[in-house]
Amino acid sequence: MTMLTKSIIANPALAAEGKLKIDWVEAHMPVLNRIRATFEKEQPFKGLRVAISLHLEAKTAYLAKVVQAGGAEVVITGSNPLSTQDDVCAALVQDGITVFAKYNPEPKEYKDLMIKTLETRPDLIIDDGGDLVTILHAERQDLLSQVRGGAEETTTGILRLKSLERDGKLQFPMVAVNDAYCKHLFDNRYGTGQSVFDGINRTTNLVVAGKTVVVNGYGWCGKGVAMRAKGLGANVVVTEIDAIKAVEAYMDGFAVMPMAEAAKVGDYFVTVTGNKDVIRGVHIENMKDGAILSNAGHFDVEVNIPELEALSVSRRTVRKNIEEFRLKDGRKIYLLAEGRLVNLAAGDGHPAEIMDMTFALQAMALKYVNENYEKIGKQVVNVPYETDEQVARYKLEALGTSIDTLTDEQKAYLDSWAEH
Repeated sequence: MTMLTKSIIANPALAAEGKLKIDWVEAHMPVLNRIRATFEKEQPFKGLRVAISLHLEAKTAYLAKVVQAGGAEVVITGSNPLSTQDDVCAALVQDGITVFAKYNPEPKEYKDLMIKTLETRPDLIIDDGGDLVTILHAERQDLLSQVRGGAEETTTGILRLKSLERDGKLQFPMVAVNDAYCKHLFDNRYGTGQSVFDGINRTTNLVVAGKTVVVNGYGWCGKGVAMRAKGLGANVVVTEIDAIKAVEAYMDGFAVMPMAEAAKVGDYFVTVTGNKDVIRGVHIENMKDGAILSNAGHFDVEVNIPELEALSVSRRTVRKNIEEFRLKDGRKIYLLAEGRLVNLAAGDGHPAEIMDMTFALQAMALKYVNENYEKIGKQVVNVPYETDEQVARYKLEALGTSIDTLTDEQKAYLDSWAEH
């Protein structure tokens, strides 16, 4: 491998602060610690370069160190300009990891940092939102040949990957980590649910109890947000386009209505759909004075900010990560974290114990795709169930919890087609 380009970060002097953050999460990620010990012995990535694009905070940093412990040369960049933590970046550089990331760079610089990551010619990729893979396929096909495959973190990224696969354009295998049970059941539900309100509450310092929280989308992330909003004492309204999910939300005890109606009653709005224009001008026109808009989807397109701005006579920052839009009739609408991921742009993301399972899946999926990329071919594949279950077993062990196993007679009974 060629020598890597020198890291591009904001401030190397912040390394000590970043190291404290990484040390904290390491102490609370027992599953990943166990995988790290295995990687150190087996060296599954020896001689390979791994490019990572994830929200660059302490938990991601520890994943990078685990991959590095497996013998890889690691290069990392952010997957959202507002979620990168400069002190964590500095600490990673001290640990011998190449970093191309800064907090809140200009849009062009942000993309340039991603391209620099790809220009190191990685063998394997861990992606978030499909950004690295999209750049490779759309703009930098000259960098494709060395890539063996990778793993994708998010719902949004998997949608993009499957579109590439459907069009016959995907050039290497990708593992859909987001679709693993230990990802969507725990990360998307409990992680998103808690971290969204961590971000909202620390940013607004306002009460949730007694307010109406509108959750746009009732996938696994939406379920988690609705659950936590209810736990905080809110009245919860769900908007959906899927009839089955809408019935599920109703039976979970939530009001279900179209966005046009929900816009009139909401105090807080949280978009978690992965789509664009979920909240747009026609909805904003009917919102209460003081309504608070936030997004927990990957891209900053779920709230249509240009239409919000067009309806406004002024726009100003009134508190860190809160912008006030004053409408023509005097009503004020507040947007959190520029419409980006509120749990990461205005918080620290999911709890360490949750990301322990998710990043364990990432590490093991990366090992799986490296060992099987020729056999898998150019397609999107699921995390093997055995891997998913192993992560869950490691988690139970870390919790000091055990479960039952089937006897031979029970296995035979379940496998028999004869009359029982």
